[in-house]
Amino acid sequence: MKTLKLDISNLDDHRKVAQQLLEFAGEQRVFTFDAPMGSGKTTFIKSLCLELSVTDTMSSPTYSIVNEYHTDFDLKLFHFDLYRLKNPEELFELGFEEYLSSGNYVFIEWPELANDFLSSFVRIIINTENNNRYLYAEMFTSR
Repeated sequence: MKTLKLDISNLDDHRKVAQQLLEFAGEQRVFTFDAPMGSGKTTFIKSLCLELSVTDTMSSPTYSIVNEYHTDFDLKLFHFDLYRLKNPEELFELGFEEYLSSGNYVFIEWPELANDFLSSFVRIIINTENNNRYLYAEMFTSR
């Protein structure tokens, strides 16, 4: 399995780390984010959005479930926060499969309910070790 570990302790390094993560991901455009509340998932996703030339104002989709952003390159980016959803059927009702198959970037916070919908993706884990924050990336391809 292809993996990557990056230090994200310093906010000033997030754009550089985002670039490294996108290079690691290659053509993969679906990313899941596993981390505790308050660990910096949304903050890091904003850095990814900046690196992808998002032109819209970015915010957490906690209440809207999904935010859609546009880029300078005619791509869309979909940012999901699944924390408030109770079951996978709610994803089906949202048209989640269409987002995944759109060819656009899809960032998913709290992805547990989405597991059955995913075949290929980059799994991001953010955790703290010795007062430093690290991003771990694992590439999953077609189960």
